[in-house]
Amino acid sequence: MREIMNVGALDCDFHRIEDISGETDWTNAFTGIDTVIHLAARVHVMREQTADPLEAFREVNVAGTERLARSAAAAGVRRLVYVSSVKVSGEMTDTGRPFTEDDPALPEDPYGISKWEAEQALRVIAAETGLEIVIVRPPLVYGANVKGNFHQMLKVLEKRTPLPLLSVHNFRSLIYVENLVDALIACGLHSNASGQTYFVKDEEDVSTIYLLRKLGKAMGRPPLLFPCTPWVLRRLASLVGYSAQIERLIGSLQIDDSKIRRDLGWLPPYTSNYGLEKTALDYLNAKKK
Repeated sequence: MREIMNVGALDCDFHRIEDISGETDWTNAFTGIDTVIHLAARVHVMREQTADPLEAFREVNVAGTERLARSAAAAGVRRLVYVSSVKVSGEMTDTGRPFTEDDPALPEDPYGISKWEAEQALRVIAAETGLEIVIVRPPLVYGANVKGNFHQMLKVLEKRTPLPLLSVHNFRSLIYVENLVDALIACGLHSNASGQTYFVKDEEDVSTIYLLRKLGKAMGRPPLLFPCTPWVLRRLASLVGYSAQIERLIGSLQIDDSKIRRDLGWLPPYTSNYGLEKTALDYLNAKKK
C-alpha cells in the first residue's frame, strides 16, 4: 500500500508494517502496548487512476482498520484512537453554522465514505470486544512537509502568481500538525475520551485571504490578489472541471471543537500564526536543500 502514513503507539517502539488491508498480519505488533493511535490511510489521490476508487479506499480504510482493531483487541490493547476526517460530516458549511459531532454524517467522496464506514465498524468492534475507541475528525492538517492543496498554495505564493481571490469572504478550520499530535495524545490518555468522537482544530478559523497573506508574509512574497466575484469563479471552474478545487479555496468549512475542550480540557498549544509561519519557513528551507 503506497499511501500509508504510520501506525504508532504511546510509549513504545515502532513496528513496521509494509501493507495495510483486511489481510494484514499484526502478529507481535501490539505486544506490551496499551494504546494505539491509528493514522494509516489511503488518502486523497490527486489523479485517481483506480477503476473503482471507493473499493480501493474501503480495502485500506475500512477492512484494514477493522483488521487492525480486532487484532489489537485480541492482543489486549485497551484503547484505539482513530484519526478519521472532517469529510465524514461533509464538504462545506456555507450556512455559517459549524459542524458538530452531533450532526448526521454526510460524506460525499470515496475517501469520506470510507472514513465514515470505518468509524461504524470500530463502534461494532468496541461493543463486541470492549476495546475503547476514540474517534478524532481533524480538518485540513498543515505543517512541515505538507502535501496536497496546501503545498500547491505555497508553490503559487513562491512564484507570486496573481490570484483572483480578493472578493472571497470565507472561513475554514485548520489544524497545525503539532496541535493535532497534542490532541491525539490527550485522547489516548484521558479517561473521559473513551467512546467519544471529537473535532479538533486550531484556536481560530481563517479566511483564504488571511491564509495567503500570512504565508506570503512569512515567505517574503506577499500574494498578488485581484477581485473576482465568487459566482464567476465557480462558473469558470465548472467549465474546466475544477469545481471541487475552487470550493476548497472560496467555500467555508468550519467545525466546533467545544466538546474536546469541555471533556478533556484540551487547548491547542500552538497558535495558528505560529503554525502558518513555521510551515512557510519549513517549505523555503526544504527548497534550499
